[in-house]
Amino acid sequence: MTIKRYLAITCLFVSLCFGLSAQSYTSLKQLKGKWKKQYERAQSAARAEQFETSVEILDKLLEAVPDFADGYYLRAGVQFELRNREQAEADFEQLFKVAPNYSIRALYRLARTELTLGKYQEAADHFAEYLAKNPKSEVRKKLAEKLLANAKFASQAVANPVPFEPSNLGENINTSGQEYLPTFSADGATLVYTKRVNGQEDFFYSEKANGEWQAGRPISSLNTPLNEGAQSLSGDGRLLVFTACNGGMSGGSCDLYFSEYRQQKWTRPSPLPGKVNTKYWESQPSLSADGRTLYFASDRPGGLGRRDIWRSEQGKDGSWGAPVNLGPTVNTPDQDQCPYLHADGQTLYFCSDGWPGMGGNDLYLSRQNEAGKWQEPENLGYPINTVANEGTLVVSLDGQTAYFATDKNTLGGKSTASRTFVNNDIYSFPLHRAAQPSLVTYVKATVFDSRTKERLEAKVEFFDLSTGQLHATKVTDRGGEFLVTMPLGKDYALNVAKDGYLFFSENFALSEAGTLDKPYELKVGLERFVEVKEEARPPKPVVLRNIFFKTGSAELLPTSTNELEKLLELLRSREKLQIQINGHTDDVGSDEANQQLSEARAKSVYDWLIAKGIPAGRLSFKGFGESQPIDSNDTDEGRKNNRRTEFQIIQ
Repeated sequence: MTIKRYLAITCLFVSLCFGLSAQSYTSLKQLKGKWKKQYERAQSAARAEQFETSVEILDKLLEAVPDFADGYYLRAGVQFELRNREQAEADFEQLFKVAPNYSIRALYRLARTELTLGKYQEAADHFAEYLAKNPKSEVRKKLAEKLLANAKFASQAVANPVPFEPSNLGENINTSGQEYLPTFSADGATLVYTKRVNGQEDFFYSEKANGEWQAGRPISSLNTPLNEGAQSLSGDGRLLVFTACNGGMSGGSCDLYFSEYRQQKWTRPSPLPGKVNTKYWESQPSLSADGRTLYFASDRPGGLGRRDIWRSEQGKDGSWGAPVNLGPTVNTPDQDQCPYLHADGQTLYFCSDGWPGMGGNDLYLSRQNEAGKWQEPENLGYPINTVANEGTLVVSLDGQTAYFATDKNTLGGKSTASRTFVNNDIYSFPLHRAAQPSLVTYVKATVFDSRTKERLEAKVEFFDLSTGQLHATKVTDRGGEFLVTMPLGKDYALNVAKDGYLFFSENFALSEAGTLDKPYELKVGLERFVEVKEEARPPKPVVLRNIFFKTGSAELLPTSTNELEKLLELLRSREKLQIQINGHTDDVGSDEANQQLSEARAKSVYDWLIAKGIPAGRLSFKGFGESQPIDSNDTDEGRKNNRRTEFQIIQ
């Protein structure tokens, strides 16, 4: 007998002993002869979990003694254990017909039964009535208050359902077995999920081709005879953080591990370095889009409940710092887990049985305010949430599609006389607007040698232009590719650098973007650094796309600092390098005014570099006005491209 079952049955019979009263009905003390023996047989059968036998005995007893209140109470409890909730409710109601003041404990159990049946208003009324009678047990009183809040919420939620139309991901992913815990790369092209195989959990993956998921395949290099699951995949699909239990690698019951995708294969898993793993339970990781913040669930000491959600930051040395509890705006005295941080960095989805909901684990979201504080969670609504337990939810980059696993309406499980093998399938559904995160896009790029077309491993940095803070840093893979997500509402600067090459810069003005239909896909050709010789082809000018001026002025804006520092670093690293700063404008205004403005802007950069200690003999500047356009001046985008600052190697 499981501990949960033992406690339930103990609760059933302890409550019965304290539930007797002196009303005008047949009580246990009044029951005589064979009917008393029959009742005792029914009790014994229930204690032995022979619930069907107990019901058969009680059926005959109550037919013979229709006002036997204790018999209705016992049969209601047994029917509840058999999951015959409608019959349990009917017996509780009949109990109060024959004995209106039987027991407030019975009133509490009636309310719980109604809650499981989805009769939320009736449950709320009975919980309120129970609390009005001032129960002595403070524990049960607090639980009743919590369940009353659930019933009130659920009553309103059912009356105001949210859109919910789930679709099965198809037979290439879902089988007659169990598939669950989906996670995706930012571009939505790679799916990694957990599958139960021969009684244990393994990783499978699928790639999307022509809009269809291909047949799922095991990740053989990561799978073992033990359990691996509850994973988080980085936005670029190259880092997997996951849970492994009883692996003997770091000492805890369940700990967090990581593996990197290098040279077309996953590296050998290692425990996360730092202070995340303990001898306690750590699981359900979720990486931030930049890969530098980790959210996870744990039952470690110092939390607010049985399981809490925690956050850890990655240090410069790659190790993870001491986790911080998300606090009472997210965590409760109960279980809060299954965190999923969306790529917007501001919306956290999780499941909890501590906040008002439909019952069991419900799905919630919490949004981070401008001060970095998590706000009180919002329930995702009915019928996304039900009286059953809802688990991990992940949301696509565009925020419009959610993915989850469920055992409802699946391809079918199998059962034996003793147990049912639950079948989980992975589903998707359009996420209603109120539950969507902030808008996010991504940059996916390939870096190569501009002359040989050879793919290059290079360092990639994204900066928040408004603060100058580093948003994300990457190193391209051997194929020269990288992917970085960017929440809308900010402007970003991109810098790509490799030893022996001139750097590349780009900017992404997303502060005023409402929607983006397509992400950015770039081809980044880096110019190899070569000394200028008369017979050699002169190197192309390098556009400094993150040099900004006040409108119609040559005054440098603070957002230019990171780009200027990159140019300064290049000049300091090559002491003989001589460059010319070029200024260009669009065709708005007179030729003379544009010529003067372009020259003044080039000189501003020249002056900034001299002020930083670069000898004037290594620098020159020149304005070209509107004479050398690189795009059409007939569109806003074209004119923006023509307004540019460049540097060109002259020696």
